[in-house]
This record gives sequence, structure tokens and C-alpha cells, in this order.
Amino acid sequence: MAVVKVIELLAESEQSWEDAARRAVEEATRTLRGVSSIYIKEFQATVENDRIKAFRVNAKISFLLDNS
Repeated sequence: MAVVKVIELLAESEQSWEDAARRAVEEATRTLRGVSSIYIKEFQATVENDRIKAFRVNAKISFLLDNS
């Protein structure tokens, strides 16, 4: 029986929310194996000089626990 664990990460990008999501997955896969999905819980952006400076996501990353 597979067991899935979920962690929550905050990620930021100056490009887009999609890039912030990619960064969250990249960071998670540095130390986790079996990452299977990402769920974006919240979107946020910071504004400076009337322009968006950074895009932020609050992401839930799911991964399979190792059975060994």
C-alpha cells in the first residue's frame, strides 16, 4: 500500500507564478524522491513602483514515502 506525504513550501519568482511553482518543485526534488504532484494553495505578488516585483505561491508538494 502506497503512503503519500504532503509538505508545504513557499516559493517566489520575478518571472511568473508558473516559474514560482517550478522553483518549488525543483527545491523539493533536491532532497525528496517520488514527488508526484503539486497543489497551489495561494497566489500572492509583491508590488514596487506600481509594478509587480515578485510572484509568490504557497504550494503543497506530494510525494510517496519510501517503503524500504
